[in-house]
Amino acid sequence: MIKLAIDANGGDYGVNTTVLGSMMAIQKFKDLEIILYGDEDKIKPLLKDSTRIQIVHTPEVIPMGEHDPVKAIRTLKNASLCLAMKACKNGDADACVTSGPTQCVVVGAHLLVRRLPQMERVALCPFVPNLDGHPRLLLDVGANVELRKEHLGSLAIFASVVSKEVLKVQEPKVGLLNIGSEPGKGREIEKEAYDYLNDLKEINFYGNIEPTEMINCPCDVVVTDGFSGNICLKSIEGTAKGMATMLSEEIKSSLGGKIGYLFMRKNLKRFKKRMSTKEVGGAMLFGLSKIVVKAHGNSDPFAYFHAIRLAYEMASAKIIEKVVEKLPKFEEKNEETI
Repeated sequence: MIKLAIDANGGDYGVNTTVLGSMMAIQKFKDLEIILYGDEDKIKPLLKDSTRIQIVHTPEVIPMGEHDPVKAIRTLKNASLCLAMKACKNGDADACVTSGPTQCVVVGAHLLVRRLPQMERVALCPFVPNLDGHPRLLLDVGANVELRKEHLGSLAIFASVVSKEVLKVQEPKVGLLNIGSEPGKGREIEKEAYDYLNDLKEINFYGNIEPTEMINCPCDVVVTDGFSGNICLKSIEGTAKGMATMLSEEIKSSLGGKIGYLFMRKNLKRFKKRMSTKEVGGAMLFGLSKIVVKAHGNSDPFAYFHAIRLAYEMASAKIIEKVVEKLPKFEEKNEETI
């Protein structure tokens, strides 16, 4: 059985999202058990199917607008987010899922779950929808403003294992986000990282990737620092929302557009499904000793179900164990070159 710890109080909608998403997951996966950390009085009226679902009562929650994540994690020790992460760390659960505030999730992961000894940094990694229907991994998108070439290397190894085991990509290709595709482009860190990744035997390095290629990406994994990655991700999200709004306005602007929509409705729904972030779950925290999945704060039950699905698939694939098998080779290689 796979057991997941769920931060039931977290996110914009709390139990109204997390409980319903959990029930969907229990119905889908017969070898899944869930522990809901949250307000029992609010959870029970929504819990129509308690099969393989356990409740650990706590009314405390870390608010979405929290400005001091370190203080919140250290003082709100009985908050649902903290208890779910502790359960994961202590081995009471195989993975943790939360839609709590991003920085609190990152800090909680550092303080409560802890990094793998071989990893010097933790990265936030979402799935980015792509034109071919197969999402790509982009990291880091916010956990670290700056990263050294060695950090990018270890994160590339971690992401390559996830791409292979979860997304079923046989030979994952790793790209480096940059302002140009040619070698020698970018800041000094990108130039150093290019040479370092190119020599790293544990990954299949493709080369530089420009932001314009992200939606039709030739790579399976794209690595960068958290500052650049966050800007890239938000630019993609903003453009997608803007294009959807413009398309809707154009359709409604004329009778011909409205009539055309009736004929293209199925096509537009398929397009929306291909580019939907709800289908890919949430972002993962790479570099930890346990699996932590960060769902979107505004997730609906369907999106939260997919975040649970992602955590379930990663736990079933024993991602952490397989990453550890790869990383010692990486560490030994570094020691030899010092």
